[in-house]
Amino acid sequence: MLADLREELAPFYSDIGRPSIDPEPMIRMLIVGYCYGIRFERRLCEEVKLHLGYRWFCRLELEDKVPDHSTFSVNRHGRFRDSDIFRQVFEAMVRACMDAGLVKGEGFAVDASVMEADASRYHGNAPGEIDWSAPERQTRAVAEFLTAVDDEDADADRKPPKVVSPVDPCSAWTAKANKRVQFGYGLNYLIDIKYAVIVDVEATPARTYDEVAATKTMIQRTQERLGLKPDWLAADTAYGTGKFLHWVIGAGITPHIPVWDMSKREEGILSRADFTFDRVEYWRNE
Repeated sequence: MLADLREELAPFYSDIGRPSIDPEPMIRMLIVGYCYGIRFERRLCEEVKLHLGYRWFCRLELEDKVPDHSTFSVNRHGRFRDSDIFRQVFEAMVRACMDAGLVKGEGFAVDASVMEADASRYHGNAPGEIDWSAPERQTRAVAEFLTAVDDEDADADRKPPKVVSPVDPCSAWTAKANKRVQFGYGLNYLIDIKYAVIVDVEATPARTYDEVAATKTMIQRTQERLGLKPDWLAADTAYGTGKFLHWVIGAGITPHIPVWDMSKREEGILSRADFTFDRVEYWRNE
């Protein structure tokens, strides 16, 4: 798949002007960064520049120049996103695992981890307090947030956020994973149980509602694009809502998911115990 990157991305490059930077070494560099935990592209460029093993994997000779860190940002928000090339590379790897017999497609598990957003937790505001038309708010992140708000289903069973980040409003105010309160995203993984191979991934705001919705997206996409449909699905209690379990069973999948106990409510809603009928006490009062 990596050898075909130039051909796949050719429609997203101009035929005029100076030669563009080859996308294959850039994608290979990002894979190196992921595998070795190099999160920052400035550092990644320095590491590849000095590490012979990294250079070999990235198909860079000793005299070849390493791409500048700014090139990654431009391509990530441009042709890499427009072409969905990361998804294509990922799915090509999953197909290779399928061909090698490492993916059985019988049982899947789903879970999410929290990734901290690049937004200060000390500068959150209520959505109504932020002037999105201000010049300093005219950023890509804000534009994507406002577009998502316009496209959002008005009947969706979800609560509006109480706090949003002015610089990254798509992130969610969360205290998951026993961490301090922060703005973050949920990294949702759909995993084939047999050999623990990730078959799909979806990023969402770090909210339980969005993570459950992402599971539906991943299961449907895996079936459509990879031809995989699990017989059963394992998940923790966060996924044990009535609506999601109804969807899973309706899709012909057996859920191995603990039911979310909503019998005790503390937000002003009557709990199940409030509807208990004490027959003995009733007749005493009579």
